[in-house]
Amino acid sequence: MWLKSEVLEGANVVLEPIKMTHVDLLTDAVQDGNSWELWYASVPSPEQMHEYVEKAVEAAKNGAPAYVVKTKVDNKVVGTTRFYDVQGRHRRASIGYTWYANAVKKTVVNTECKYLLIKYLFDTSGALSLEFKTHFFNQTSRTAIERLGAKLDGVLRSHQVMQDGSIRDTAIYSILAHEWPSVKNNLLAKIERYS
Repeated sequence: MWLKSEVLEGANVVLEPIKMTHVDLLTDAVQDGNSWELWYASVPSPEQMHEYVEKAVEAAKNGAPAYVVKTKVDNKVVGTTRFYDVQGRHRRASIGYTWYANAVKKTVVNTECKYLLIKYLFDTSGALSLEFKTHFFNQTSRTAIERLGAKLDGVLRSHQVMQDGSIRDTAIYSILAHEWPSVKNNLLAKIERYS
């Protein structure tokens, strides 16, 4: 497999490969807020967490590492993120399925998580590109992706049918290998500002 499930550690967060033993901790984390009620997001409700983790564990076994996000200051699970649509032959992958407890939103957590994932993808795994996909109407996610330094490739119209039956237009962003040094400097500067 091209991508391996291994611990990724920064100054503020640890990304630990997801396991079934994390179900209760993630259920607690998702209950800090009500993100699962956002119609344009794909965040599991507390009742859906077991199945959500089960699918993430299975994806990891098939070469798409998935992680719980822990804050180092208190060793608390505060959310999850993962690689998906992993294409080893083409050396590309997507990053997504990211959500956090309200307590860590607008903190260093997301910036450092993305830094660790992107660094692993480009520096360790030799990726050519990475993608982020989000609902066209998820402006919070789109802004966060743009702040990372990703560029909008385009919008896939009528791309997916959502759980509520509405049709999703998907905004596709990417970072290419030759852009990584500048993106890396940008992310490190943002992380430093939180210190």
